Amino acid sequence: MTIDILAVGHTAFDYIMQVEDFPSPNSSVKVEKLENLHGGAAANVAVAVQKLGFKSGLVSAVGEDFKKTEYYEKLKKMNINMEGIIEIENYKTPRAFVVTNSKNDQISYFYWGAAEKFEDLDPPKEVIKKAKIIHLATGNPKFNIRCGKIAKKYNKIVSADPGQDLYLYSSKNLKEMLSTCDILFGNHHEIRKIKKKTNEKDLRKLGPKIVVETYGKEGSIIHSKNMIKIKALGRKVVDPTGAGDSYRAGFLVSYLKGNDLETCGKFATTVASFVIESEGSQTNLPTFEDVKYRYEKHWGKLKFLE
Repeated sequence: MTIDILAVGHTAFDYIMQVEDFPSPNSSVKVEKLENLHGGAAANVAVAVQKLGFKSGLVSAVGEDFKKTEYYEKLKKMNINMEGIIEIENYKTPRAFVVTNSKNDQISYFYWGAAEKFEDLDPPKEVIKKAKIIHLATGNPKFNIRCGKIAKKYNKIVSADPGQDLYLYSSKNLKEMLSTCDILFGNHHEIRKIKKKTNEKDLRKLGPKIVVETYGKEGSIIHSKNMIKIKALGRKVVDPTGAGDSYRAGFLVSYLKGNDLETCGKFATTVASFVIESEGSQTNLPTFEDVKYRYEKHWGKLKFLE
């Protein structure tokens, strides 16, 4: 069966904490709220794509504990293609610890667990061949590069979002990864770091035809032949965790349907506007009809999928 979007990278359990202010070194603060939720950037994208009515797949390294969890059962029930899920013996599934303060700034800690073995794994070539778009999310740089090269060999669309694992990329393998991708996503901090690491102001010279730069509540900018600014919808932010991943999912499904980049950006922004209204990355993902209703309320007629 064909996969619309195959997400490569982390599947993780998220521990979401809310504090008033971040502690300074050698001090502590009260955790106002604690949630144990489903996450991992690749899984967030795959779940969001599937919820929108498209077919998604997932390539992740998980521990022996994963198949006994509610998370695994949820992905299975959603019919997400899990042929690319690799179970690693004697390891636990990755965990993310995300702390958000009263200003909605975040600090994250990540326990790699089974994902430490990514570098030793062979990309699932047969699964990649089934997909239309390969999205390289957070994960091991060398594994992502290998997946990107296989995808390009089979003329797939490749998007990339190194995200919080950007620090793992050297200048050399960052350029190598960019050479395989058609679309690059990053928040404005990450895009600035990528430019600095590669010593290139125009990242499109390194491979991607489209660079999408997100600014949280300030919206996003799409850099292609023209620069397109997309406003955020101004919804009340309960928790920004996973908003970026849902934006990527929305952008990619819209792009897959052949929409212009402005429509892709607006559709992506609308998808993300639902996620920030609830705690967790996957708790308030919208259906296509949910997005269509809110999109048309703010942007006018949504023409694709008709």
